[in-house]
Amino acid sequence: MHSKKLLGKMSEFFDGCEKYFKTKDIYAILGVPKDATESQIRKAYHKLSLKVHPDRVDESSKEECTEKFKIVGKIHSILGDKDKRALYDETGDVGEDDFSERNWMKYWRLLFKKITLKDIKNFEDKYKGSKEELEDLKKAYVEGDGDMEYILETVLCATIDDEPRLRELLQNMIDEEEIPEFPKFTNESQTNKKKRRKKMEKEAKEAEELKEELGLGDIDGDLYALIKKKQTSREQEMNSFYDSLAEKYGSKKKPEKQTKGKNKKR
Repeated sequence: MHSKKLLGKMSEFFDGCEKYFKTKDIYAILGVPKDATESQIRKAYHKLSLKVHPDRVDESSKEECTEKFKIVGKIHSILGDKDKRALYDETGDVGEDDFSERNWMKYWRLLFKKITLKDIKNFEDKYKGSKEELEDLKKAYVEGDGDMEYILETVLCATIDDEPRLRELLQNMIDEEEIPEFPKFTNESQTNKKKRRKKMEKEAKEAEELKEELGLGDIDGDLYALIKKKQTSREQEMNSFYDSLAEKYGSKKKPEKQTKGKNKKR
């Protein structure tokens, strides 16, 4: 009876892996090699868990992301434990924990600290003008065929006030033949530029009003607009923003061992 129950739990877990991630290979789901270090596994888990975090999606995606979040948490609980990982590597056994009942949100919070507005501001200060920003700018320019609106929405921390600086950097790269010359960039009309500025200034104003309502203090309006973006249609771009923050500001706390019995649901 015990073995049947164990096989049932394992089957449920692997069925979920196949359904939501199209593979039963838990290393592949995290995107790490089989010889990945503990640090690589933890970093990959944090990055993926942020992308499927139920609190960061709209209602239509919440149920699916909740299931994905459970699976990713279970994967880390296996690969993050030396003995469980060795067992999985040797036999494919993922243990008998009832992953569907465990409180994976609590598990996640034990591992990672909350990202604050101060963390975001510190990240912005270090990022702007860095080599990393330059590489991201170049990539966004090529991917967007020189579309400045795409560039401003894709490059981390970029606001409308950064446009002149970013344009100068891009023009220098064009002159040096580091990147191709796209008509969308070189021939953009003044009308488009004005529309973009008006749109982004409106977003910053709305964010400033929301910031005051929430009593968030001396945080720049444009910066808060970046935070507010995660609740807009630009979710994909903000995933990248928070992924970068996760890598820089995740704490090193270890999760507490799971106690027997079911945790209360959120």
